[in-house]
Amino acid sequence: MTGNGIPDEYLDGYARILAAVAPTGRRLTRDELLARREMGERAAEAGFGLRALVGAHLAAARVHWPVTATPGTGDSGGSGSGSGSGSGSADSVLAAIEQAVDAFAEGYERAQRLAVRQEVAARREFIDDLLYGRSDLGRLAERAERFGLRLSYEHAVAVAEGSAAYDEEDAVPRSVEQALIGRFGDRSVLLTTKAGRLVCIAPGDQGEVLTYFAKQAFAATDGGRVAIGRPRPGVGGVVQSYEEALNVLDLAGRLDLDGPVLHAADLLVYPVLTRDRQAMTELVLSALGPLEAARGGARPLIETLTVYFDAGCVAAEAARRLSLSVRALTYRLERIHKLTGADPADPVHRYTLQTAVIGARLMDWPAKSF
Repeated sequence: MTGNGIPDEYLDGYARILAAVAPTGRRLTRDELLARREMGERAAEAGFGLRALVGAHLAAARVHWPVTATPGTGDSGGSGSGSGSGSGSADSVLAAIEQAVDAFAEGYERAQRLAVRQEVAARREFIDDLLYGRSDLGRLAERAERFGLRLSYEHAVAVAEGSAAYDEEDAVPRSVEQALIGRFGDRSVLLTTKAGRLVCIAPGDQGEVLTYFAKQAFAATDGGRVAIGRPRPGVGGVVQSYEEALNVLDLAGRLDLDGPVLHAADLLVYPVLTRDRQAMTELVLSALGPLEAARGGARPLIETLTVYFDAGCVAAEAARRLSLSVRALTYRLERIHKLTGADPADPVHRYTLQTAVIGARLMDWPAKSF
C-alpha cells in the first residue's frame, strides 16, 4: 500500500519498466503499454481516483529511480533514492515515466467512459421500463431506488414539449435540471427525456417541484406547452400519471387549449366525453352532420361555433376573433340554426352544440370521416 492509500498491485511492473528503459532510452514496448492500460482500467473499476493514482506513480518513480544502466534490474531498481549517480539520462527516465503514466491514464479513462455509457444505458432502460410499465414491478422498484425514486409513494409526472425534439444531452434539459437542483437540491426528482419531450417525475406531495419545472421548461423551450398528470401511488402510478400528461398534451393540440401549463385534474371532463366513442360519434353526426350541406362544408361553421363558445357566447368578441363583422357572425349563427335546428344562443341547445363541437374537434371531424 502506498502512502496515499493506493494498493501496490496497481504499480506492479512499473519499477521494472523504468529500470529496463533507462539505459537505452527506448520507448515502451506494445506489451508494456498494454499492461499499463489494463492496470489503469482495473484501478478505475476498483473506484480509485486518477489524481491519487498519478501521485502514486510519481512517488514510486522517486523511490525507484534507476541508478545503474544494467537491464533486467529488479523492481527495486537497485539501491539509492534518486541521486542519479551512474544512471541512464534523466530524460530517458522521465520519458519512460511519461509514457507509462499516459498509458495508465488512457486505460483509466477508457474504463470510465465505458462505465458512463453503461450507466446511461441502464438509466435509459430503467426509464423506458418505468414509463411503459414493463419489467417485474418488484425489480423495477428496486432499480428505482438507485435513481432516487421510492415508488412505494405517490408520484406525479410532468411532460413538456417544444418546437424541437430533445434528448438528455441537449442544452435545454441540462439547463432545466440545473435550475431544479439549484432550487430544490436532491428531492428524489428524476428529470429525463422521452420521445423528444422533457419528463419530470416528482413525489406527489411536492407539487411545487413540478410547478417550478413547468416554469423553467416553458422558458427553456421558448414557449412550449407543459402538462402535469395527477399524483398516483405505486409503480403503476408513474405510468398512469405519465399517460395522463401525454393525453392532456394531445387534447391541448386538438382543442387549442390556452395556457402554457395544463393540469390533468382540471380537464377530466374530456376523457369522460370521449369514453363512449360510439355515443359521441352519434352526437356529432346528429348535431353537426347537417352542416356539411352548407356552402364550403361544415368546417367554417364549426370554427365559428368554437370561437363563439370560447368567447363566452359574446357575439362582438367572437366576431373580433374571427375578423368578421357582427352582422356576418350573426348570419353564420342563423345559418347554423337553420341547418341543425339548434340555436347557439339558446342555453338548452347551446350545451348540445358545444358538446358536439368538442367531440368533433377531439375526433378531427369532418376531416376524418366516421
